[in-house]
Amino acid sequence: MRAVRVHAFSSAPVLEDVVEPQLRPGRSIVRMEAATVGHIDRTVWRGSFLRHPSFPYTPGVEAAGVVVASETYAEGQRVWLRGSGLGTLFDGTWCEFIDAPDEALGVLPDAVPATIGSAFFSPCTSAWVALHDIAHLRAGENVLVTGATGAVGSLAVQLAIDAGAEVTVLVSSAEQAAAMPAVAKVVVLQDDLSAALEPVSVDLLVDTVGGPILADALTRVRPGGRAVLVGYTAGNSLALDIAHFLQRDVALLPLNMFRREAAGRAAAPELLARLADGHLKLDVQPFALDDAATAMDWISQRGHRGRAVLVPSL
Repeated sequence: MRAVRVHAFSSAPVLEDVVEPQLRPGRSIVRMEAATVGHIDRTVWRGSFLRHPSFPYTPGVEAAGVVVASETYAEGQRVWLRGSGLGTLFDGTWCEFIDAPDEALGVLPDAVPATIGSAFFSPCTSAWVALHDIAHLRAGENVLVTGATGAVGSLAVQLAIDAGAEVTVLVSSAEQAAAMPAVAKVVVLQDDLSAALEPVSVDLLVDTVGGPILADALTRVRPGGRAVLVGYTAGNSLALDIAHFLQRDVALLPLNMFRREAAGRAAAPELLARLADGHLKLDVQPFALDDAATAMDWISQRGHRGRAVLVPSL
């Protein structure tokens, strides 16, 4: 079978022929139909993650496909895959046949395309957990979402609106503003972001970008409000005036989905049902399996929309 392999940190991933996996107790073999390329994959690939598989390894922490051998799932069952060491402790999902722990699998409804099934877990459950398990969002509250065109940001916007919140979004261009839900208030990123955000006052900030944008957005959270920190694509450092911060009394709440994996899995069936009936939307960009390097470059670009997925044939 073919698999994408990485031979050293930050080296170009290459498509190689490898031996097909054999069924082992507690694991399933899944024929991959789509495998997501995400920021965790890039972090492992750069050597910046806390752990990584031995070289050479196959990246990929998420995928969707069809079971071909398992003691737990029926042959032909459509499934999504996520976590349980895939792509972080051992070989992952960027291959034609995935050897996965049974606990990494979940049932994928027939109405959900494999590309969406592969890509849904991280953004959908991150947005859900950020809003409901961490921030405890209440109907009628005001929410500001940064990076609103990204995968997590766009889902946070949709779910916050569904929950009855008044939503303000921060985007980087007029083109991106036009793609936002009509009920959302839109702020376009400018050189003077502080001035652009001046009219904004919210109970909750969901920040997906970090860096200086987070610093400016934090000033728009009312005293006693909350800020859920989801990502750091704009920078992983935050400078705080401690005296000013203490006076504002805003709770900084980090989102760690590895620790909250159980909450994400509990929410997955409801989120998949909403994706199946079109109530939630998630953009995906397909790439061929031998185009993994291009896909990793694409997700590193500011302003890209949705998630990158590898497919066996394109």
